[in-house]
Amino acid sequence: MLAVGAVRVRRVVTSWWGFGMNSGAFVRRSVAVAAALATAGCSSGTSALVSHLTPAAPIRKAIERLSAPSGSGKIQHIVIVVQENRSFDNLFQGYPGANTQPYGYDSSGNQIALKPVGLESGFDLAHFFPTAVNDIDYAKSEAMDGFAATKCTKPSCPPDFAYSYVPRSETKPYWQMARQFVLADNFFASDLDASFVGHQFLIAGQAEQTWGLPVGGAAWGCDGGPSEVVDLLDPSFVPAHTTKNPLQTCFDPPVTAATDTTLADEIDATGTLTWRYYAPTYGQLGYIWSAYDAINHIRNGPDWANDVKSPETTFITDVQGGTLANVTWVIPSFFNSDHSGIGTKTGPDWVANVVNAVGTSPFWNSTAIFVLWDDWGGWYDHVAPPLLDYDGLGIRVPLLVISPYAIKGPKGHSTVTHTQYEFGSVLKFAETTFGLSSLAASDARATNFGSDIFNFSQPARAFRAVKVNVGPKYFLGQPRSLLPPDEE
Repeated sequence: MLAVGAVRVRRVVTSWWGFGMNSGAFVRRSVAVAAALATAGCSSGTSALVSHLTPAAPIRKAIERLSAPSGSGKIQHIVIVVQENRSFDNLFQGYPGANTQPYGYDSSGNQIALKPVGLESGFDLAHFFPTAVNDIDYAKSEAMDGFAATKCTKPSCPPDFAYSYVPRSETKPYWQMARQFVLADNFFASDLDASFVGHQFLIAGQAEQTWGLPVGGAAWGCDGGPSEVVDLLDPSFVPAHTTKNPLQTCFDPPVTAATDTTLADEIDATGTLTWRYYAPTYGQLGYIWSAYDAINHIRNGPDWANDVKSPETTFITDVQGGTLANVTWVIPSFFNSDHSGIGTKTGPDWVANVVNAVGTSPFWNSTAIFVLWDDWGGWYDHVAPPLLDYDGLGIRVPLLVISPYAIKGPKGHSTVTHTQYEFGSVLKFAETTFGLSSLAASDARATNFGSDIFNFSQPARAFRAVKVNVGPKYFLGQPRSLLPPDEE
């Protein structure tokens, strides 16, 4: 069962971050919340959260919120493009001005040079919560030396396979976007796990203390029925310990102690804002690979038919037809996901077509696009993630920020920001832009995207289309894979 104390802490954090509060009230509430958290910390499983939340933190965040550039009035559309399973060192190795390293170390101190491995490689690496903990090696002060022990899930890998990078010839569209806009090289998953948990963090800022993948049913969520379960973490340890205690993957009471509030719920509550979640169908039953399938009141409510769209290519035709929600998530198909082991390399072109669709539309001047990868996929990265709570931060992944208000580097130089961000930063940007509250600990603590990325005083920059090998007709005509974009 979920630790009641941990749920209580998450709900207190949610209520703490409000808007329209003067500075004196903010400080008074901050002190009161700190006291409440300290009391809640007496319950099992809350010490990891409480130890990172002090009265000083809310004051710092208040100053940050006031000083960060606001997209309100300029940004009316936020597009979150979620790709699969790549670390920063793996995908942007050698990018000028970015923090990359062409070698790593194993647990014996041996230096291992990173070798090129294409997106189309047939190999795939394990990448679950225990894998991340082992990769990071907390016992050695996060030495990032455990990757040599990472196993292939299909088929057997060459030695030290995790120490690899994608050749630049296959990532040209990503590098084009980075050169034209902003690349963040200090961006971390908010969690230490794989895709199911990562996608929950991208809609709700938390994942009900779960880890690993749902098993036992036909789909990753409410469609799987009561037999579809995912295991829980023990959050009384930092990082957490894994358990075999199951939780049905259909969040909301009676499965969870409280209703899971998502960014979509906050958007619906405004009565004026809109959202869409574009995801592929998969399997003979036609279920949609969607994080919202695990949120009972959305899966079994009107939002499912109104706002969860499939196939994912509908995003392109919707934008071309003049439709773009205020907040949109775009999930790739299996073959266009960048996931290792799938035998294709069309992910960069897929993302470029999504970006080009917006960039060449009337929506460009009011949009911010965030392209990110949902976990590290088992691939080596040399930057140790800060340990902020029992479940994160996770291993570093790339982030591209594409907008007419993205700052532009000096002539001949691209913009790389080294500010620490996480998945919660994406939620926080949406919350700040549209006047919404924080959802959970990850977006409450996260740094909002600031003047290192955006300049809302500048005129909207003209969009230059990203060069691609295949255009929208290819993806619109592509046979449906009927496979999830990730099965790990």
